[in-house]
Amino acid sequence: MIVPREICEELSDREIIRKSLEQVDFFSCLYERYEKRLLRYIRRLTALPEDEVEDLLQESFIKVWENLNAYDPHLKFSSWLYRIVHNHVISYVRKKKSYGKDRKVEWTESRLSNLPDEDSGAWEGEEPEPEELVHELLDHLPLKYRQVLVLKFLENMSYSEISDILQLPEGTVATRINRAKKAFAKLSAGRHIHFDQ
Repeated sequence: MIVPREICEELSDREIIRKSLEQVDFFSCLYERYEKRLLRYIRRLTALPEDEVEDLLQESFIKVWENLNAYDPHLKFSSWLYRIVHNHVISYVRKKKSYGKDRKVEWTESRLSNLPDEDSGAWEGEEPEPEELVHELLDHLPLKYRQVLVLKFLENMSYSEISDILQLPEGTVATRINRAKKAFAKLSAGRHIHFDQ
């Protein structure tokens, strides 16, 4: 059975989870609700080709399904979901690097067309810079810095949500964001890009 979109839209995340555990077809509602956001997040966090990004999302949702019974309803579902996706993506990227397969991806027209259209308002400068420049600069940062900047400024997550996703104390998140902003500032010196405070 295919659950109609209208029904999915009427249900909260918790209701979908409950129904999914009773009838697997409802799990498609969660996928539908979060697919675009999570694809965007994986693209922003990595510089992987689109087919790998899509595979990572599929694999992540399998992990979500496998762990759905363990979801604690006291946690914000989106943070729990992002944590699973984040951990899977980071694990994949680290394995890939350990095998020496971490090649830079060229910024082709097709890659650029996959970037989100909406302006998050997180980047400001005297002259507007193309979003691909921001991604290229982020790609040169250590992963621990890149991930907090993406979550905070591109995904618009709160310190609390980032803390849940990365399993770090909020104070550590704040410190890491501060250091990441400084590292980004060094990379972008002379390009008039900075983070909103």
